[in-house]
Amino acid sequence: MPSLGADMEEGKLVEWLVKTGDTVSRGDIVAVVETQKGAIEIEIFEAGQIGALLAEPGQTLPVGAPLARLGAADVGAPVVALEPAIESPKAVVPPAPAPPPTARPPAPGGAIMASPAARSRAAELGIALEMVAGSGPGGAILLSDVEHHVPVALTPAVEPVGVASPTGKPGLDMAEMRRAIAAAMSRAKREIPHYYLTHAIDLQSAQDRLTAINADRTPDQRLLLGAFLIHATVKALAKVPELNGRHEGTPYRASGPVHCGVAVAMRGGGLIAPAILDAQDMDPDAIMQAMRDIVVRTRTGRLRNSEITQGTITVSSLGETGVDALIGVIYPPQVALVGFGAPRVRPMVHDGTIQPRLAVTVSLAADHRVSDGRRGAIFLAEIDRLLQEPAIP
Repeated sequence: MPSLGADMEEGKLVEWLVKTGDTVSRGDIVAVVETQKGAIEIEIFEAGQIGALLAEPGQTLPVGAPLARLGAADVGAPVVALEPAIESPKAVVPPAPAPPPTARPPAPGGAIMASPAARSRAAELGIALEMVAGSGPGGAILLSDVEHHVPVALTPAVEPVGVASPTGKPGLDMAEMRRAIAAAMSRAKREIPHYYLTHAIDLQSAQDRLTAINADRTPDQRLLLGAFLIHATVKALAKVPELNGRHEGTPYRASGPVHCGVAVAMRGGGLIAPAILDAQDMDPDAIMQAMRDIVVRTRTGRLRNSEITQGTITVSSLGETGVDALIGVIYPPQVALVGFGAPRVRPMVHDGTIQPRLAVTVSLAADHRVSDGRRGAIFLAEIDRLLQEPAIP
């Protein structure tokens, strides 16, 4: 059972997406595990052949317990425990869509064999299980079968507005989520020596550029200001790289890739901060697309373990309806959290005169073990500079 966060002690195996004898490649999704954060898709970080499945769907296992055994693809090679390494993931090539299935006969007794996760997803999308071809044992329908069956018209919209509330999804216990958040934040305040900085940024230039960019775009292609904020944060780390990393050993080593966590508020309460992987290579358009995708999958319980476990910094934004500023708590083992308050029109000095300008207060919560206030100030100043002349997507 992989660790999917500093607050995780155990997980429930919901579904296997592979069977004994299957050949798997690095990055393949092999199982679905349920935690306090919802259902998480588990990727494998080694190639080989599934030697044995050691856990049954429905079992709750502690972190570190073996789920399966993985051997080399050639027969006779030694079999090793399946334990994914924590490292930067490679790009995953999605599986080819399955051909349109025909109606399938029910199992003996009239019941259709399907995993709980597959039933839940089919009900959510309004798909009749009778029309889905199963690839599991005995023709049982798995979650992946339902996903491959989804026609384009039924794919969830990328806009975060109107996503179904997770409170209606089985297995997402808000009380457990609050317990997990409390455990992680208590650990952070107990173990991490925080320091805090705030800075007011004039956003008018960024907003004007955003308006010009969106003028000729359709709604589904338009950028939000949040994409500029994340893009500037990620790019500013090149100047103060020690703020990007995970404090998991001595000495501390900063991360090369920027896996930027984005705090997503769950409908009904709770917060999850999955990471946009390799955000340092993205322009604002790519970040916007990643934001839309990750919000939808967070709220529908379809995150992957790499997105939960590999974040190197987190950005939290209150959006347009929040308060002026937020002071965050670092999510361990990360060493920094950037918070953006709600953008508001304020009187600001511009070109020697006081003008009404759109502005935002940005805050930094940072780990004093790896940086100090002077370096943090340089970081916030660099975010400010980048937002004055936002990159053209």
